[in-house]
Amino acid sequence: MNIIFFGTPDFAMPVLESLIKNGYNVSHFQSKSLKDDRIFEEFKNLNPDLCVVAAYGKILPSRYLEVPKYGFLNVHPSLLPKYRGPSPIQTAILNGDIETGVTIMVVDEEVDHGPMLAQKTYNLQPTTYNLQISKELFELGAELLIETLPKYISGEIKPEPQDHSQATFTKMFSREDGRIDWEQPAEKIYNQIRALNPEPGTWTTWRPRADIAHVLSRRNRSQKKPIDKIINIKKADLIDGKISVQTIQVEGRKEMSFKEFLNGYPDFLISGTLRDKIS
Repeated sequence: MNIIFFGTPDFAMPVLESLIKNGYNVSHFQSKSLKDDRIFEEFKNLNPDLCVVAAYGKILPSRYLEVPKYGFLNVHPSLLPKYRGPSPIQTAILNGDIETGVTIMVVDEEVDHGPMLAQKTYNLQPTTYNLQISKELFELGAELLIETLPKYISGEIKPEPQDHSQATFTKMFSREDGRIDWEQPAEKIYNQIRALNPEPGTWTTWRPRADIAHVLSRRNRSQKKPIDKIINIKKADLIDGKISVQTIQVEGRKEMSFKEFLNGYPDFLISGTLRDKIS
């Protein structure tokens, strides 16, 4: 059987590696654009029997879907129809879910809409970050794909339609989604830090008292205003209902421990809101 693999991030590699390890003839298809007729002809000339998609991040044109005999199978890191779209893992963490999973599904023309072949659940640990969960989910997905493929090819299992009335959808997160609102409960902030690091990152702004004092002392000579510093919060724990910041980065500077940061900026926690949320 000739299989073509579509996948981009490093954490999708367990799927490709598992196919190869189990004796499948696999090619890794890479292209910046799938709209080009020349690229499509190259794809057809590979004569795929089946295509496997894992964290690909691009919409597959319908003409591609019609080429392989057994279609396209997607390894999707959620229990569909919940969390269709580009950020199922991040969304599950943000929502404080205790369980998610992986789905092997047949790709159709709509995003994560096609019928399902198999699912397996995964327990979300309340202290694990996005990258580690992604790695473990795609490892689980690789195992499930290898279990499912022979049964699908032989006709032992048939694709089952999703319950579209239960579908929920995710979005691409932007830098602005990472801005921390310190009025939110600490657990929600902690989930935000776990979900959105390393990309797009979580951050806050802060104006050091020293900068304000410096500008005030020069008020008669300059109209320059103190500038808020952007503080990127990279890693934290949740201890006794407070955010225990571990790693922080002032915009334009190197990453440092929170202790090192406070040595340089001891007035960071002067705000009552921050004192209530950060330990």
